[in-house]
Amino acid sequence: MARVVFLVGSVIVSIGALLAALWLVFSGGDGGRSDAACEPEQPERLVAEVLEVHPHDPDAFTQGLLLDDSGRLWESTGLRGESEVRLLDVDSGDVLSSAALSPDLFGEGLTMADDGSLVQLTWTSGLALKWSLGSGETPVPERTGEFDYDGEGWGITTLDDGFYTMSDGSNRLQFRTPDDFSVAAMMEIERADGAADQLNELEWDGSTLWANRYQSDEILGIDLDCGVVESVVDASSVTAAATEAIESAGLQRDVQTRDVLNGIAWLGPEHPDSYYVTGKRWPTLYEITFAPA
Repeated sequence: MARVVFLVGSVIVSIGALLAALWLVFSGGDGGRSDAACEPEQPERLVAEVLEVHPHDPDAFTQGLLLDDSGRLWESTGLRGESEVRLLDVDSGDVLSSAALSPDLFGEGLTMADDGSLVQLTWTSGLALKWSLGSGETPVPERTGEFDYDGEGWGITTLDDGFYTMSDGSNRLQFRTPDDFSVAAMMEIERADGAADQLNELEWDGSTLWANRYQSDEILGIDLDCGVVESVVDASSVTAAATEAIESAGLQRDVQTRDVLNGIAWLGPEHPDSYYVTGKRWPTLYEITFAPA
C-alpha cells in the first residue's frame, strides 16, 4: 500500500498501515477500505476524446488551469520574466485581465482557495502567491500575500475540505493546510503498470485527483483513498492535434520535450465528465472527456 507520513510539529511519523485515516482527516470519508483493497492493480485504460477546440495564446507557457465558481477560466504561466496569472476568454482565447509576477519568479500550478482567492506556486523560489480577485465580471488579480514552502512547486489543487494537494515533480504528494500552508501529510503514489513520477499539474474533480505526467501524453487518475493510480488516460491524440495546429500556424515549437501537454481544469458539476486541457505554448485549448480505450 502507499506510504504516508503525517507531520506532527517537527516529528515525522510513518503510518503506512493507517492510510485510511488520511482520508478521514481530509474528506470525512469512512476509512473502511482494507489494506488488500489498496494494493496497486492494473489501472483502467482511457483515451482523451476531443469535444471542442478553442484558440489559446501560443506564447503562454501554461503551468496551471482552473475554473472558478463563476465558470471563468484562469491560467498560470511560467518562465522568469514572462510569468503571469491571467483570466481567459475561452471562445476567443483572449486574455481579459492579467497580473505579472516579479521577473525573478517562475509561475507554476494554480488553484482556488475556499475564500475565493487564487494560490499560485512558484517553481524554485519557495513562494505560494495569494491573489485577490475582487469583484466584477472581469476581475484583475491583485497580489495580497504569500506562503513559504521548501522544495520545488509544480502542481496544486484544492480538495473539498479546503486542504491543498501539491506536487513537486516526483511521485510524492503533499497535503497542506489552508491556514498557513504547512505540510500536514505526504503520500507516495504507486502504480502497477509503470511510473507515477513527474507528477505535475493537478486537478481534483470531487472524486479523483487527475495529474499530468510531465513530458508524457499521460494523465493519471489517482485514488487518494489508497494513493494508487486507478486510471491512465492516453492523451496522445490531443498532442497530435496540437502538433498539427502548431505546424499549420507556422510556429516553431518542441512538442516532444518542452512544449508539452500541461494544464487541466474540470468543468464542474454541470459538466462532470468534461475537462479543459492545453499545453505549454500551444495555440489551442481542448475540451475533452475520458472514454474507455
